[in-house]
Amino acid sequence: MEAWGFSLKLLITGASGLFGSKLAQMALARNFEVYSADIQSRTFYGQFVLLDISEKLKVHEAFRSIRPDVVVHAASLTDVDKCEMNKELAWKINVEGTKNIVEAAVETGSFLLYISTDYVFSGRKGSYKETDVPHPINYYGTTKLKAEEIVKAQSEYFIARPSVIYGSAPAAGKVNFALWLIETLQKGERVKIVTDQWNSPTLNTNLAEMILEVIERHLTGIYHLCGATRVSRLEFAQKIADAFGLDKRLIDPTSSSQFTWVALRPMDSSLDTSKAQRALKCKPLGMAEALGKLKLELSQK
Repeated sequence: MEAWGFSLKLLITGASGLFGSKLAQMALARNFEVYSADIQSRTFYGQFVLLDISEKLKVHEAFRSIRPDVVVHAASLTDVDKCEMNKELAWKINVEGTKNIVEAAVETGSFLLYISTDYVFSGRKGSYKETDVPHPINYYGTTKLKAEEIVKAQSEYFIARPSVIYGSAPAAGKVNFALWLIETLQKGERVKIVTDQWNSPTLNTNLAEMILEVIERHLTGIYHLCGATRVSRLEFAQKIADAFGLDKRLIDPTSSSQFTWVALRPMDSSLDTSKAQRALKCKPLGMAEALGKLKLELSQK
């Protein structure tokens, strides 16, 4: 451990998720002492900790028992429409839950890394830098921004903003966009993909590698840790099809107005990764390299 010099105790919340499970798996390979916390036991690596982050006393109890050196807080209600329909639940998990984690981390002197989202931005301009002022247009983004503010009230923190995380394995009972598309096209089924939404899709392995470097070097501040390529959802789908030798003629371009979502979506929430490219040895990957990694991971399953 570059900045630590000992076997490090790492607590991950949301450890059954697409990012959390990959981070735990990779941290174990680096000889971290890993505690995987989640509200239910699904896929996890390391020692499982049953934890509802909205229960303040349980959170403090877990922190006092483990006394983690580092906490990666990835637990969140990420269903954008569910957040819009059940604002009380979204606030309870994303805001109050984060407040509980922050207070417990302060009490135990744990270094806190918070996993936020590109949805803190309005999506009106795209290629957002860390210095751009957030302005969420849905309740999910609002709760994540409020959580960022709670984290930033501490003297030392790290906030990572990824965008559209994907990976080679289903997690927390859900199949991510890339896997869904591959499986659907392999069956020869048609898909409708929007042309008017842009993001910076993030391979979970790349995000986990970057977060591990942040932990080892004890970096602080806000960083956009996502894929280095800005693409529309349609372009992303076409690039996946190309990478896996699938028939992209099965992909039908459509506009977001054809979908009936409860919550508004930012049209262009792509993120500028210049800061991370300058600061990190393990850099945000371009789309071609990330999809190459994804293909390799899937071939090894």
